[in-house]
Amino acid sequence: MIRVLNFILVLCFFAGCKEIEKENSDRKPTIYIIGDSTVKNGRGDGAGGLWGWGDPLVQFFDTSRVNIENHALGGTSSRTFRSKGLWDEVLRKIQPGDYLFMQFGHNDDGPINDDFRARGTIYGISDATEEIDNMLTGAHEIVHTYGWYIRQYIAEAKAKGAIPVVMSPIPRNDWENGQVPRNDTKYGLWAKEVANSEEVEFINLNEKMAIAMEKLGEDAVTGHYFFKRDHTHTSAKGAVLAATLIVEELKKSDECYLKDYLLKNPKINFPVKKKVFIIGDSTVADGNDEIVGWGRELYNYMDTTRLLILNKARGGRSSRSFHYEGLWDEVRTQLNSGDFLIIQFGHNDGGNLDKPKYRGSLPGTGDETMEVTRDDGSKEIVHTYGWYIKKYIQDAKARGVSVIVLSQIPRNEWPDGKVERVDDNYGKWAKEAAKAEKAFFIDLNNAIAVEYEAMGPKIVKQFFPGDHTHTNVYGARFNALTLTEEIQNLGESKLRGYTNLY
Repeated sequence: MIRVLNFILVLCFFAGCKEIEKENSDRKPTIYIIGDSTVKNGRGDGAGGLWGWGDPLVQFFDTSRVNIENHALGGTSSRTFRSKGLWDEVLRKIQPGDYLFMQFGHNDDGPINDDFRARGTIYGISDATEEIDNMLTGAHEIVHTYGWYIRQYIAEAKAKGAIPVVMSPIPRNDWENGQVPRNDTKYGLWAKEVANSEEVEFINLNEKMAIAMEKLGEDAVTGHYFFKRDHTHTSAKGAVLAATLIVEELKKSDECYLKDYLLKNPKINFPVKKKVFIIGDSTVADGNDEIVGWGRELYNYMDTTRLLILNKARGGRSSRSFHYEGLWDEVRTQLNSGDFLIIQFGHNDGGNLDKPKYRGSLPGTGDETMEVTRDDGSKEIVHTYGWYIKKYIQDAKARGVSVIVLSQIPRNEWPDGKVERVDDNYGKWAKEAAKAEKAFFIDLNNAIAVEYEAMGPKIVKQFFPGDHTHTNVYGARFNALTLTEEIQNLGESKLRGYTNLY
């Protein structure tokens, strides 16, 4: 019996992915994943829209037959994953027949010794060492090459009967003449050399993902698979792309039985998108080829991998008529907890109270009312502008929605050489209503006016194709950009975490 057990251990040590037939094992194996933030970002909950490939990977496997534990930690290198004790935790849990996926390299290129991170490794795969007194931890430490650390993970996993699989690090979203630079002369190469010398499975994730990115093109990748602000960490779509490529390589392997645990038709669920509902008038609405509201262009500056922007603004409406016509009821019933609502009215609220188009609201924010008889003989109780804004806020907050109230965008009017403000009427009342109901407020009127004044009347005129109120697509895009910049500065609003600016 002892000779048989020894023989099995030898097989586990040398065979890697080639020799362990998992179908005959009664124990449910576990895939342990180690790496950096491109494998697991933060706590793996998509904070900031960033995901590592280790998180969606589980959706490709039959979890009734195999477990997956993602132990990767952002900021670690092949060296610091060991020195922080993270590897010890994984090694204690590994059992014969388990798998170990590893991907390091993004952080190994940093300084070997400093008082900030001290996570760098020596280049290459040799046995070279450097003895240091770590300026960050104060510990005496012997630093090895990148390849040495990868070999240690492989050897120690094999010694416990586990099956290592080594990945080259995913590429960064850097482009040179339409091509994604590879790391096949450094960490990608060294990962491959160590995997080959130790006779374990190697997946050239760097090369495979770079090819996939080039097929998509830089414009399709940036802002969708990677964010404009970050060339290293992937969005949910980018993480799924990397996981898909890993799975494709596992399927191609004739000697790795891990592919037997893959689902035949996996259904990949992306994180549920939060919804941003926008209500307002024609300066916000989608419009047409000539007149465009900023609500149509907001998507350019928001993270649409995590947000669904629903522009419900309607031309010609006021805070009153949007409510009276039932347009608000249609929006209200669609609101769910965690969604966002952006409100901008005012341009049409100064219209007639008791004559067609019946869209004027009473001035102020109080509870005053006026009974109006419409053309069809029906009676309508008209409220103040502020009452309608507060009503929208109350209804939305009752459904768990975060509300942002805006002052209306400025018209292209320049009394005394300055853009006309609305801070003594609708802008003021919008702010007061937001404050009364504890909603967020952005003085969009003033923010845009300041920018207009910096550009001057001649340039601003190009944003207004016909009148002094309605913008073209360029004006709408500029206003949407200005709004997004204001959202970024909006204190505790969670929507600020969904902006997508450089």
